[in-house]
Amino acid sequence: MSSPLHILPGRPFPLGAHSEAGGVRFAVSSSVAEAVELCLISEDGDEQRIELTERTFGIWHGLVPGVIPGQRYGYRVHGPYAPLHRVRCNPAKILVDPYARRITGTLRELDPALGYTGDPMTGPPSEVDSLGKVPLSVVTSPGGPDTGVKPDVPFEETVIYELHVRGFTKRHPDVPEHQRGTYLGLTHPSVVDYLVRLGVTAVELMPVHAFADEPPLLRSGRHNYWGYSTLGYFAPHPGYASEPGRELAEFRTMVAAMHAAGIEVLLDVVFNHTCEGSVSGPTLSLRGLDAPAYYLLDAQGRDVDLTGCGNTLNPASPTVVRMVVDSMRYFATELGVDGFRLDLATALGRPHGGEFDPHSPLFTAITCDPVLAQCKLIAEPWDATAAGYRIGQFSPQWTEWNGIYRDGVRDFWRGAVGVRDLAYRLSGSEDLYAANTRRPWASINFITAHDGYTLRDLVSYQDKHNEANGEQNRDGTNDHRSWNCGVEGETDDPAVLSTRDRQARNLMATLLLSTGTPMICAGDERWRTQHGNNNPYVLDDETNWVDWTPAERAEDMLAFTRRLTLLRAVSPALRQPAFFTGRPTRSGEPDLVWFRQDGHPMTDGDWFDDARRFLGMWIDGSESLSRDRAGELVPDDSWLVLLHAGDRPIDVTLPGVRYGKRYEPELDTTSRRGTPASSIPLEPGDIVAMPARALLVFRAPRTTT
Repeated sequence: MSSPLHILPGRPFPLGAHSEAGGVRFAVSSSVAEAVELCLISEDGDEQRIELTERTFGIWHGLVPGVIPGQRYGYRVHGPYAPLHRVRCNPAKILVDPYARRITGTLRELDPALGYTGDPMTGPPSEVDSLGKVPLSVVTSPGGPDTGVKPDVPFEETVIYELHVRGFTKRHPDVPEHQRGTYLGLTHPSVVDYLVRLGVTAVELMPVHAFADEPPLLRSGRHNYWGYSTLGYFAPHPGYASEPGRELAEFRTMVAAMHAAGIEVLLDVVFNHTCEGSVSGPTLSLRGLDAPAYYLLDAQGRDVDLTGCGNTLNPASPTVVRMVVDSMRYFATELGVDGFRLDLATALGRPHGGEFDPHSPLFTAITCDPVLAQCKLIAEPWDATAAGYRIGQFSPQWTEWNGIYRDGVRDFWRGAVGVRDLAYRLSGSEDLYAANTRRPWASINFITAHDGYTLRDLVSYQDKHNEANGEQNRDGTNDHRSWNCGVEGETDDPAVLSTRDRQARNLMATLLLSTGTPMICAGDERWRTQHGNNNPYVLDDETNWVDWTPAERAEDMLAFTRRLTLLRAVSPALRQPAFFTGRPTRSGEPDLVWFRQDGHPMTDGDWFDDARRFLGMWIDGSESLSRDRAGELVPDDSWLVLLHAGDRPIDVTLPGVRYGKRYEPELDTTSRRGTPASSIPLEPGDIVAMPARALLVFRAPRTTT
């Protein structure tokens, strides 16, 4: 079966390919295989097969002398092919090592990678050799560029910036052309300086694990741009390297550049499904190695699809738990990553596809790992099923993308709801996160993200315009909660444009003034548009690429956003790490007071007036619970935030002297860059003429004795 070659037994752990004792030790897991061949592929495509005869704990392993870094390889698995019994071993398919730290080649043609002939459940195994048509694993050298000292930014000081490695710099004029859209593109001084001046403390990178196009895209000639279609969980995506084969070194260099600027690196990781799709999809790696150990399968051998992507990894499987934790630990230690956002995380808490369990084997393994417990852990608290919507139900060590925050703030500013829910969102979503001892920063607040409208499109489109995606506008959500300000799409109407700009500023200001952890979607501060497309996952073009061309509206929005991030950074009362309790402070007032338009505190009955479109929020800064890096409490001024989503101007009475001896204007969303029309302080009880759809911020300086 294999060419004769003297190999040593090696050992089963760690899994993957590792240089050792003058050769490379290979180890791969398969509990269903009857034999496993290691296939070494030369530069000209010749294949040398080596049978791995050692099997320990269901892991096939051996040490091959003379192999060096750069060697391409794969596996062929011999064993039962019985789809109705959930196993699909087929030695005609060369398989990517799940632990490969580098992957080369792309999948451009689906048929040679299919493990079956005819019907995927009842047809015979395909005898077509997939070598030369599918990606391969590559042996890597240990070490690489230093990733620097991790900034370790406290969560309450964190401002997250979600970006796509390719899309962020693809059009950047300062980045050398060959580095645009790459890991090194993010290291350019102009790019790093932009992020620093923007005031973000962490970049959340859309998927950077090596990915491949899923079957529906291959069949239609389209390609996955976003990257939520993982092939290998240990290999940085090779398409983001400026030089082929240097993705590991360039990834490390990128992390080092961010760390040197005090910016953390968070990864959006897709441990819920893979690029292999449903049982009708290709056999590239996990399916051919040990489908029952990796995937949720029903009694007939078909995939259980909780993700909407054809398959679901089985979070109860020790094989999956080990792979996920090993991957996260590898990126956190050897590649310097600071945290992870788990895509469709609810699916990872549904062992065997059943009810959600926040203490599932996978979640428990992550939170109990001594390395990962120190990382920022973010969950997307839903999957593709109704039963998977679990906001607020993750365990204490997890933060969560707060979709309720997004929906509530959008609804308020489009004038669809009253103020009751808004108060919860502004103050950290205590109703969602306090019950299980979490803090306000467990709420990852966002208005927009990669999936959905951009901020500009949110105030410009009522309906999605996804025709360019090739799915007849059927893809993407129909639940936009958007308002186009009277005209669908682009317009020259100055009144409409003015309203749109103000609405965008209202939304951005609300985001950055809310208690919790704000997340900005890259390009929103530059007035980026996708022309109403709310799901451009297949478009590697100007639809997704950030536009760096100077433009007045873009520069205004950028300046406005910078003003807000600076205000948040220097005002600890606006980013407190504990929930407001109504506790008395040294000012003699509660730590948080809600106001009506007439300057009086809200009553219980006021909260149930669904026609109410104004809310005032006063935050006491005399006993702010924010602390400096030495752990000492940091005092602050008090703050008054006035939010008015109504479509008519109103007169607002400022609160009495007990809440502030004077009110200094700090921010005005009716101004293009947020600068108040007047800097003259106002007195308690003064009347403020508040325009329609506006947000105002006042500072109430603390008194010193």
